[in-house]
Amino acid sequence: MSYPQPLGAEEGLAEAKRLSGLPRIVVICGSTRFMAEMNEADVRETAAGRIVVKPGCDMKSPHELWSDPAEAGALKARLDDLHRAKIRLADEVLVVGGYIGESTRAEIAYARSLGRPVRFTHPEVEAAAAPAES
Repeated sequence: MSYPQPLGAEEGLAEAKRLSGLPRIVVICGSTRFMAEMNEADVRETAAGRIVVKPGCDMKSPHELWSDPAEAGALKARLDDLHRAKIRLADEVLVVGGYIGESTRAEIAYARSLGRPVRFTHPEVEAAAAPAES
């Protein structure tokens, strides 16, 4: 007699979201230079009935929390970890803005490694997000 295999963490999260009837969760990724566009995307995605998570800190804008360079580096690392957790939580990724930098490229690769669909507000930058061919 075969027994059902326990769900892994990813499968368990997906099943819990399905059973709870949660709407799709979209994580917004992109350079924080596009925070205004991220806010607009948040409004549109929310109006479409999706739960939205996005970067909560714009370290390009002055703030006391990252005014000290040593503390800013540690905070950036924590925020990167937090954003990867948001990607794991999400059902899909929306990349905002007309520029794909190193951090955003890494987030897209991470999302794709998890099987998350990735959409772009600027489809012309999608090619820049493609993995480099060896």
